Formats: sequence, structure tokens, C-alpha cells
Amino acid sequence: MSEDPPGDRSAQARGRWGEDLAARHYRRLGYEVLDRNWRIRRGELDLVVRLGDTVVFCEVKTRRTAGFGGPVAAVDRTKQLRLRRLAAAWLAAHDVHRVDVRFDVVAITGVELEVYEAAF
Repeated sequence: MSEDPPGDRSAQARGRWGEDLAARHYRRLGYEVLDRNWRIRRGELDLVVRLGDTVVFCEVKTRRTAGFGGPVAAVDRTKQLRLRRLAAAWLAAHDVHRVDVRFDVVAITGVELEVYEAAF
């Protein structure tokens, strides 16, 4: 999948563009986007989507190049634990029960998107 990156090359603009790309990708696959950039004091969830009884918490990592390591490498054990805690908080805040939960990493390098389903 490739679409043109944003004209603004700032990391914030690139991240926003990557999250938009990831949301469109999931919608095309039939997922419903439940939340984007959900924040609490302890952190932020980039994208929360749902397909049937499965709620997917997506960490979107966007990089211009893989020169300093690919985007997936940025989702280390500490980040994974933080995302799990944030997901539990999101589920509680939205009174969501009895669903399957999955954690995906969407890695965008340049304009190429790759989804790692059930990444951790």
C-alpha cells in the first residue's frame, strides 16, 4: 500500500498521516474505528478498532526510513506493558466487556504500510 506522505515533514505531521493511513486500512478491511488518539495521564492509544467481538489496540509507528531501525523495534517491552495498561483503562472507561482483545503494530516506513497482527 502506498500513498503520498504529507508535505510537512515534521515528525508530528508524519505520525498523524501514518495514523490516518492505518485507520483507512482497517476501514477497508471492514473494521469500525472506535477511537483515535485516546489519552489519559499515563499515555495514549493511537487507534482502537473493532471487528465483530474483537477489539484491536493499534500502535502506529511511522518512519521516513529504516535508517535508525524499523518502526516495530520502537515497540519494546516497556511500551507493550504501557499499551496493555492503557487498553485495560480504555475498556473500563468505555464499559466494554466480554470481547477478545488483540494488540497490533502498524509499521509505516516511507509510504509502505505493514500490519503485525497480534504483535504482542
